[in-house]
Amino acid sequence: MSEQIIDLLETVEYGGCSAKLPPGELAGILSKLPQMQHPNIMVDIDTHDDAGVYRLNDETALIFTTDFFPPVCSDPFEFGEIAAANALSDVYAMGGTPLLALNLFMFSSAKMPLSAFEQILQGGHSKIQEAGALVMGGHTIEDHPPKYGLAVVGTVHPDKLITNASAKPGDLLVLTKPLGIGVLVAAQRLKMVREDAYRKGLDQMKLLNKWGAEVMTKHALTCATDVTGFGLLGHALKMAEASEVSLAIRSRDLPIIDQAAELANDGCLPGASFRNLDFVQSSLHVNKLVEPHLKMLAADAQTSGGLLMCVPPEKLDAVLADLKATGKHPQTKVIGEVLPKTRKRIYLE
Repeated sequence: MSEQIIDLLETVEYGGCSAKLPPGELAGILSKLPQMQHPNIMVDIDTHDDAGVYRLNDETALIFTTDFFPPVCSDPFEFGEIAAANALSDVYAMGGTPLLALNLFMFSSAKMPLSAFEQILQGGHSKIQEAGALVMGGHTIEDHPPKYGLAVVGTVHPDKLITNASAKPGDLLVLTKPLGIGVLVAAQRLKMVREDAYRKGLDQMKLLNKWGAEVMTKHALTCATDVTGFGLLGHALKMAEASEVSLAIRSRDLPIIDQAAELANDGCLPGASFRNLDFVQSSLHVNKLVEPHLKMLAADAQTSGGLLMCVPPEKLDAVLADLKATGKHPQTKVIGEVLPKTRKRIYLE
């Protein structure tokens, strides 16, 4: 095949974290699997946390995770960057440091030029290097459309582990990246999005959650998750269930990436948003004053999304100041608070 410009986005219907199985179906399958019993397992699939955690000794625990998906953008190098940043995010969400990575790759050399394969790998390796981790190899199979991601091992001190199961009533909910990535990607396929808005979305997906993780560790936060394919509402529900609390989220305080609100209001809504909303519906109360497009953006599937942190009130100002000082998270917002467990798990106000 001759060298040519490849638009990866044309090869898929659902890209990035929008390609995940519907969360309700996945939860039903996982509930039937036998639970792993071992004294060194600190976190398993029981709470649907970001990764598994295994204690090696009193000083070190391993964080083990994987994530891969079809293209979420047109450029192969950028796709590699985004997929790697997304896979590394699970380690950061738990307060860890990425250590080792394996490439996971599905690619058809019969249908696409090998130059695209090379560029995707180069993009991924650039983010792994930025994270300070080491690439140890990987595995590739023949398949189309292409899918790429990583298996990642990270480390964390057992006493500094951050999970989705330790939210406390009174904590404030802080979100570090704006919502709307799924909407922008759908609009790009339909040629409805401005180039500058789409570029901001790409840059956001490539941004590591490294700096947010450093802030969480500095302030000894104990509860967080990253917001990816199940949307803000889906990941918030998992946090509420694991922590035995309810969460109040203020729709008008949600940070929204440029043009996403306008597009969502015009009806540019990917299918994953409806699947995510269906998943949380029975546990969700929506105030009648919530604007419909904001409800859908709260369910929008994010790829390499931000960190949703639970911050004690006395630490809030310092956490926000340090996040701002990184220069990486200018749209960080306080979006709600943790409540005692009530009739519903999530209140969208």
